[in-house]
Amino acid sequence: MRKTAIPATCKAQGGRHSPAPACTGLLGGTFNPVHLGHLALARAARRAFGLDEVWLIPCAVPPHKTTVGLAGNADRLAMLRLAAAGEPGGWLKVSDIEMRLPPPSWTLRTLDALRAEHPGRRFAFIIGGDTLLQLHTWHEPLEVLARARFVTLARAGFGKPAPDGIRLPPPWPERLLADYREAALPDVSSSGVRARLARGESIDGLVPEPAILYIRSHQVYP
Repeated sequence: MRKTAIPATCKAQGGRHSPAPACTGLLGGTFNPVHLGHLALARAARRAFGLDEVWLIPCAVPPHKTTVGLAGNADRLAMLRLAAAGEPGGWLKVSDIEMRLPPPSWTLRTLDALRAEHPGRRFAFIIGGDTLLQLHTWHEPLEVLARARFVTLARAGFGKPAPDGIRLPPPWPERLLADYREAALPDVSSSGVRARLARGESIDGLVPEPAILYIRSHQVYP
């Protein structure tokens, strides 16, 4: 029987007399557009899991979502870079890796490419509580899990799932739940932002100000 590989990156903690190794968090999504919830998630994950950086990774062709209404790659990248530039300390960055890879934007392909480009770097893939329950639907999920530490940050009150709610073979349910945390996150979504724009309503307080200015000046969502 084939043994499940233990991710060689981003161990949960260092040895007894050594600090935890530096780790880069990866936060993927369509970011259509980026909003304050994304930034809050990145900040909270950085604190909760001791990440030294977080990279925002916009997907080019999302495998699980429709591309109808999806802003162009250049616009989404530009808005993300503006949002990241507003975070002090330079810990929040943007990677265009999935836009340089063949579609669709499979996480397995992304992790392999990142590991090849950054062989000495450790990675932790950041997901939400709802995504944790959908991991079994991903393309080759066991191979994906073998390539990086997966950390879950759920909105407070979401409710930590039971191991049998994660439809993956042992030891993954227990291992994933060991890296499960809750945080106070704003209730905002990209679809909600687009709906407000379609109705001509303000998105102030929902989207970073530089991204709002970009949306208006480039008419990203007419």
